[in-house]
Amino acid sequence: MINPLRLLLIGALLLSPLAARAETHATCAGFIDSVPTAINTQGTWCLRHDLSTAVTMGSAIEISTNNVTIDCNNFKLGGLAAGVSSMAMGIRTANHQNITVRNCNVRGFNIGINFYGGAGHLVEDNRLDNNLVYGIYVYAGNSLIRRNRVFDTGGSPGEPAPTGIWASANIFDNEISGVFGSAANVYPRGIVHMLTGGGVIQGNHVSGLATSGAGTAQGIAASSSGTRVQGNHISAQAMTNGVGVYAPGGASFCLENTVFNYQTPLQDCGWSVGNLALNSP
Repeated sequence: MINPLRLLLIGALLLSPLAARAETHATCAGFIDSVPTAINTQGTWCLRHDLSTAVTMGSAIEISTNNVTIDCNNFKLGGLAAGVSSMAMGIRTANHQNITVRNCNVRGFNIGINFYGGAGHLVEDNRLDNNLVYGIYVYAGNSLIRRNRVFDTGGSPGEPAPTGIWASANIFDNEISGVFGSAANVYPRGIVHMLTGGGVIQGNHVSGLATSGAGTAQGIAASSSGTRVQGNHISAQAMTNGVGVYAPGGASFCLENTVFNYQTPLQDCGWSVGNLALNSP
């Protein structure tokens, strides 16, 4: 018979934050214990403590092969020490296939997560804050971005168009809050969707886009016909000069979105059903 006290101890360990962080360690191909580094072996690579770097160019983590998962186990990857003029990327890959980044806290880079080329990527359950131009940038086919929190994006000197998420991918259930710039005219963007031939932007919340000068804001901007923009909430504390949801006319679909405090709540939607727009009383 198992001692009841032992059962309580086992339960406490399973519920502890350390146990949650260690959950994927058994499947890790290896651990990332210092940055900058390059990953050139397939498999799951994990963080087991916070990491930081002051590099101003290149990448903290460069993925140089296909079929790689980076699981940070909710640890931090920091680049704040490089300053606001940094051109460094947090996690980057170019022209590779099937890359996943999850459970990462990425902060202080020019671009937090940058996937260029390739296909089949997944970016999920990450927290990105204080990145200077883009929180997440994915230019690749057959990719998915979901359940990320992207906060306080901007600050690169002279950058006119800081953006929370820029992607040619399907984009679901992300929180984007606080996009700002230091240029004379700032055009902040919450989500820019560039997937040719349609795609889905659904269940996202965009708030806190800060314009300056003659700049205008775009909460969600789609650029391709066939895109469905559904069930998103775009909000601002005060009336904002800009567009809540933009989708190209003709074969685009704007469904059940809510927009608060934007001068133009919806623009150029081909089909617009069930959307609501309100302003501050």
